[in-house]
Amino acid sequence: MASFNLFSSFWLFVFVLSSLFNVSRQLNEEASDDINSWCQTTPHPNQCNYFLSRGPHSRPRHKADFRMLALQAAIDNANEAQGCAKNLGKMCRTTATTAVWNDCYKLLNNTIYQLNQTLVGLKNNQSSDFDAQTWLSASLTNLQTCFSGCVDFNLTDFVTPIRSSNLTEMISNSLAINHGFLKQNSSFDQTNEFPTWVTHLDRRLLATMSLQSVANVTVAPGSNFSTIQSALDYAGSIDRKNQRFVIYIKSGVYNENIEIANDLTNIMFVGDGIRYTIITGNKSVAGGSTTYASATVGVDGSGFIARGITFRNTAGPKAAQAVALRSSSDLSVFYACSFEGYQDTLFAVSQRQFYKLCYISGTVDIIFGNAAVVFQNCVMLVRKPLTGQVNTITAQGRGDPFQNSGISIHNCRVIPSSELLPFLPSVQTYLGRPWQEYSRTVFMKTYLDDFINPKGWLPWGNTDFAFTTLYYGEYGCFGNGSVTQNRVNWVGYHANMNLTEAQDFTVERLISGRMWLPSTGVPFIAGM
Repeated sequence: MASFNLFSSFWLFVFVLSSLFNVSRQLNEEASDDINSWCQTTPHPNQCNYFLSRGPHSRPRHKADFRMLALQAAIDNANEAQGCAKNLGKMCRTTATTAVWNDCYKLLNNTIYQLNQTLVGLKNNQSSDFDAQTWLSASLTNLQTCFSGCVDFNLTDFVTPIRSSNLTEMISNSLAINHGFLKQNSSFDQTNEFPTWVTHLDRRLLATMSLQSVANVTVAPGSNFSTIQSALDYAGSIDRKNQRFVIYIKSGVYNENIEIANDLTNIMFVGDGIRYTIITGNKSVAGGSTTYASATVGVDGSGFIARGITFRNTAGPKAAQAVALRSSSDLSVFYACSFEGYQDTLFAVSQRQFYKLCYISGTVDIIFGNAAVVFQNCVMLVRKPLTGQVNTITAQGRGDPFQNSGISIHNCRVIPSSELLPFLPSVQTYLGRPWQEYSRTVFMKTYLDDFINPKGWLPWGNTDFAFTTLYYGEYGCFGNGSVTQNRVNWVGYHANMNLTEAQDFTVERLISGRMWLPSTGVPFIAGM
C-alpha cells in the first residue's frame, strides 16, 4: 500500500479539540445572520464562508439549517469537481493515467451518491445522525482512495484539479457539523428489532438454514449462469424492489474479477464452503493496476452478504499490492469466508462491515482501509513476506478526526501460517501501523501468538507520523504476544484500555450492529 499524507495538519487537530465544545453548544441555539459566525465553528472556515456565501443560500437560524446548507454546498462542489474529472479523462495518454482516472471518476461518483443519500435521508427523517456520519465519512474516504491510487504510479499532480476543488474541506466541515448532533444524540438502540427497511420475507429468507434451496439463481460450470458476473448482470436487469437476491455459487474455482456497483444492493453470495467455492484473480500494482482496481471482488452496493466463500488474489508476494476483496458496502456481512493474499489482502474501504468466523491471510497491511469494521471469532493467518519485509496485521486509514471509522478485532486469533513458521523469529510481525493521521485500531480479547514483536506497533516509515493523533489499543488480550510491558510509548497508544474505552469499539457502538445485524441471521456479540 502506498503512503500519502492527506489532511495531516497538526493545527487542524488542535483546532478540532478546541472547537468540540462550541460545535455541541450551538446545536440548538439561534445565531447571528452573519454566515461567518457559523463557519468559525468548522475546521475550514475560509472555504465555508466562500461557498456558503455564494448563490441564493438563506441565512441559517439553527444548527440544523446550517448542517443542510453546508451539505448542499458540498454537493454543489462535488458536482463541479465531477466536471473537472471529466476533463481529466480527455488527458489520459498512458495506461497508468487511465487506470488512475478510472478509479477517481468512479470514486467521485460514489461521493456524490453518498452526499445525496445523506441530504435526502436527513431532510426526510429517514436516516439517523449516525447514518449521516457514516456516509459522510465514506464520501471523504473515496477522495482519499483516489489520491492514494495516484501515489501507486507517482501521478499525484494528475489529480491536482480535484485536490484544489476544496471538496475535501467542505466534506470535512459537514463531518464536523454533523458530529455535534451525533454527540448530543449518542444513545444507542438497545432492542433487537429489525429496521423498517427489512421485509418479513427478507427475515424468513435469511433465517433459512439451506440457503441453496431458496437461491434466486445458481452459478455452476456449464449451467445457464456459468460465471458469477452473469448472475449479477441478471440481478441488475430485473425489478427486485430491493429484495434480497441470493446467488448460490456451487463448488469450483471461478477466475473472475467482479464489480458490484452502488445500484446493486442486497446481494447475497452463498458458497459450498471455503475449501470448495473459490473466487480468484491475480491483478496487482506490479501488474499495472491501482491498489483499488487490483481487487478480485469489489463491492459497493449496500447490504451485501457472503457465506462460505474464499476470495483469493494469487499475484504473489513479489507483485506488491494485490487485493483479494475490496468492500465499501454499508451494512455488509462476511460469514465463514476466507480472504487469501499477501500484501493488502483485505481492503475494508468504508462504511459499516462485520466479519464472523473468517480466515484472513497475508503479509504487509493484511487488513487496511477506513471502514467501521468489526472482526469476531476470526483467524488472522500471517504468511512469509519477501526478504527484508516486515508483516503488519492492520493499516487503518482514518484521515479526519470526525470520521466514525476504525478496525476492531474482537475474540480473534493472530497466528503464524505453516509457511512462516520455519522463518521465525527472523521475520518481524506487528499489530499495525498508521496509514493516516487519525488511524484507529484495537485488539480486544484476542489471542496473540508469541511471534508478535514486543513493541506491538510499527511506525509509518522512519517517522513519528500520527503518534499523537492515532488511537491504538489493546484490551484483555492473551497469549505470549499480548504482553504490553515493552510496547511503544506513543501518546495515542493505550496499552490497557478500560471497559468504557473498549465498549466504543464493540458491534453495538462502532457499527450500530443491534439495528441491522439481527436481520442477517448471523450470530454476533453486541458488547464485550
